[in-house]
Amino acid sequence: MSNPEVIKTENAPKAIGPYSQAINISGLTFTSGQIPLDPLTGELVSDNFQDQVTQTLENIKGILDERKCGLKNIVKLTVYLTDLSKFNDLNMVFEDFWDKWFEGDELFYPSRSAIEVSKLPKDSQIEIEAIFKDVK
Repeated sequence: MSNPEVIKTENAPKAIGPYSQAINISGLTFTSGQIPLDPLTGELVSDNFQDQVTQTLENIKGILDERKCGLKNIVKLTVYLTDLSKFNDLNMVFEDFWDKWFEGDELFYPSRSAIEVSKLPKDSQIEIEAIFKDVK
């Protein structure tokens, strides 16, 4: 087994606690939970749920970009929501986001879980963790 590699990028928000944005080990990268923070300001982008989902996905994409990976590299997503009744809204944003990044390519969705929780950091409505196959 190889040594863990800490992933650090300006393309995603800085960690707001004692943890890494992501860790790569043996060709798999595990992100910490990403919330809808603007990478430049460190503040929530909006109170709007769909905006929060989009920004959270953009933050994950920022980590993928740092590793020279794309959405096709994602193996598993774990989504935490403070209101599971927004599941259909979540799916709509996911469809739009994936369609945008797969223009002309065969559409590929990773496996995914969605879990309702009582509260998330900074009063976010969503947090997403990703596991992806690294190509570096």
